[in-house]
Amino acid sequence: MDSTTSSVQPDPTARSEQERVRLQKLQELQAAGLDPYPASFHRTDTAEAIRIRHADLAPGEETQDRVTVTGRLVGRRDSGKLCFLDLREESGKIQLFISQASLGDEAFERLGLLDLGDFVGATGTIRRTKRGELSVAVTSWTLLSKAIRPMPDKWHGLTDTEARYRQRYLDLMSNTEVLETFRTRSRIIREIRSYLDGLGFLEVDTPMLHAIPGGAAARPFNTHHNALDMPLHLRISPELYLKRLIVGGFERVYELNRSFRNEGISTRHNPEFSMIEIYQAYADYRDMMTLTEQLVEHVARTVLGTTSIPYGEETIELAAPWPRLTMEQAIQARTGVDVATMDDDALVAFCVREAIPLPALRTRGRLVNEIFEARVSDHLIQPTFILDMPVEISPLAKRHREHAELTERFEAFVAGRELANAFSELNDPLDQRERFEAQLLERAAGNDEAHCLDEDFLTALEHGMPPTGGLGIGIDRLIMLLTNSPSIRDVLLFPQMRPREHA
Repeated sequence: MDSTTSSVQPDPTARSEQERVRLQKLQELQAAGLDPYPASFHRTDTAEAIRIRHADLAPGEETQDRVTVTGRLVGRRDSGKLCFLDLREESGKIQLFISQASLGDEAFERLGLLDLGDFVGATGTIRRTKRGELSVAVTSWTLLSKAIRPMPDKWHGLTDTEARYRQRYLDLMSNTEVLETFRTRSRIIREIRSYLDGLGFLEVDTPMLHAIPGGAAARPFNTHHNALDMPLHLRISPELYLKRLIVGGFERVYELNRSFRNEGISTRHNPEFSMIEIYQAYADYRDMMTLTEQLVEHVARTVLGTTSIPYGEETIELAAPWPRLTMEQAIQARTGVDVATMDDDALVAFCVREAIPLPALRTRGRLVNEIFEARVSDHLIQPTFILDMPVEISPLAKRHREHAELTERFEAFVAGRELANAFSELNDPLDQRERFEAQLLERAAGNDEAHCLDEDFLTALEHGMPPTGGLGIGIDRLIMLLTNSPSIRDVLLFPQMRPREHA
């Protein structure tokens, strides 16, 4: 080993000077008989409630409105026998106005044991300072939790991107816009449910542990059930279970689900993610197009108040109707090349000339799909439906009623990425078996994302499934779009990260 290097890792229990000082203050509090971590504390008002109630209070005016507030200490200014503390809680920030005369010498002196990051409760009356700051004139205060580690720098917050994702709690406490992103996420999900419930859809739950992974082209995470002594897989999609429910007699169902795919991590992909799958009996993929654009428009209008939203440097218009193009039309519109008139050899030659990766199985449908993904999809900024996907890449979709080599399937693209995927669902059990068997051949040829054959699902189909439209929407990607977030990690509270030693 080079003598200038060392394999010794920093001691994670080693304390900084700031932490040692805070621990000393903790001991002083305990020595004084004070509990630095009480079990509970009763708050009467939030910062927001106080702001609303006293919006018209004039500078210098005092009230008899007595309140008890709580929050994390994020700012402090001392001025002789006066002390100003800023507390931040979920609804906002409130200032504490503390005078030695009102508080008493001992309680005022103990303010010196407080540090930024501590949680504090305080009681007093509302006043507005001469400078116009709405404040609580404190008559008593209580330490609710002593912070041993310091907060991020108060002027710059937590700016290191990786640290923000690894230590989301620091990100939330120092970047208020991040809090708002996740509040918006909650409102979006709530509004999706409300909209579908209003249309008569029933929310259901299906298994997350699957004996046979299915419903999507993806590698699963594998596990083992000890009591049953059998392998199981985290679900890659709830699709096949939801279609079993349509077979059983439900006509409109949806599941807002967590799914897991053993794939790479990027700005668009996380190994575990949220999506919604929706199934409607007696509908087809055109009905699902209408549902997609109307649902997204409704959520944007309700949550954001507009359908015209910023995303990066673009302004995206989400109002329905969205343009509809076949895959071949989209390729021609972008490249000027009419792939509909090209035979397989010409398609291969085009891919080679344009440095487009060739699929392992060089069927016409796969070649066209590779051209689309390489040259078109990233440029679909405004919401666009791409229709009629090749049958080779759509093993669960019904064949197109006019073009047997295609399926009644669409993908919705916005901001250069797929947002939704939908089919007229394949309900012919014999055709479905043939598709599954073709997928098995692909798996044997090395495609570990090809579908497995699910006999139980085929048995369900043989009992009869009505014509059905199915739709999947990526919840995380929709939230990225509606919150103007460039990465999926920005809309997941705890995204998957490499271990620190490998980062």
